[in-house]
Amino acid sequence: MRTGVLLMAYGSPRSIDEVAPYFTDIRGGRTPSPEAVETLVSKYASIGGPSRLNEITALQASALQQLLDTEHPQEYSVYVGMKHWHPFISESVAEMAQNGIEEFIGLVLAPHFSAKSIGEYEERVRDAVERTTPALSFHMVKSWYDEPEFVGFSAATVTDALEGWEPEGTKVFFTAHSIPQRVVDEGDPYPSELETSARLIAEAAGVSSWENCWQSASSTGEPWIGPDILERLEDFASSGGKRALVAPIGFVSDHLEILFDVDIECVDKAKELGIELRRTRSPNDNSRFIGALGNIVVAAKKDSLGPSRTSRKETSAQ
Repeated sequence: MRTGVLLMAYGSPRSIDEVAPYFTDIRGGRTPSPEAVETLVSKYASIGGPSRLNEITALQASALQQLLDTEHPQEYSVYVGMKHWHPFISESVAEMAQNGIEEFIGLVLAPHFSAKSIGEYEERVRDAVERTTPALSFHMVKSWYDEPEFVGFSAATVTDALEGWEPEGTKVFFTAHSIPQRVVDEGDPYPSELETSARLIAEAAGVSSWENCWQSASSTGEPWIGPDILERLEDFASSGGKRALVAPIGFVSDHLEILFDVDIECVDKAKELGIELRRTRSPNDNSRFIGALGNIVVAAKKDSLGPSRTSRKETSAQ
């Protein structure tokens, strides 16, 4: 019997017509204002249309399936489930059950744990299982930022992006999606995992001048953690910095938070400040990154499904 692998991502509209219903799903069914929808539409327009997140995730899943088929024939079947768009997580869980899958591994394409990210994906998985296919067993991978191949790949992207730059006057800014401050105040491990992740990558890349900062905070009327990358670029320039490398280690594909928040907003800010700016390449379906995902899947099956068959009742606490 094959083990399912549910590869999960945020989801993205596939056309401008889907932006409003997609945005409504993000807001838990509350209809966004026309102005808010237009703002999101304009962002997508600035990157050439809705992002390729769904397409890239499908490519990642296909590459992972090919890798697992090669190294572990007949053992795994990879599925894609999206948090906010089709195929929804619930749809993919139902498909696995229809195909005879009895146990599966949940792997979110986000390396670091937060109750606002991995925790919410797990809630959706658990709800889908309990509502439609209660016989399914599953194990959620909580975080995987320290997987050696992922660290090595990320370090290589930093080294490659720094090529030709003198160390003096150069700094690496590791970024990830901000979350509400109240979540951190409740003990969420997200910031500490990001700090450790950045340190591991910086050490592997031989980088001494670096810092963590945040990006893509939402306007929800409450404080979100900082400092924001745009603020840190201003501080960097005012202190005499010349060259900034943005390494968005919280993201694993080219989508709106990369193509707009970094490639447009950060680039525009750098031009305004008179500093050079580059960013690391996104993992997307790079073979080395897919190899890291394969390692994570195999380890999860060995450690958590295996003979003990981890129950779907496992808690989401880290």
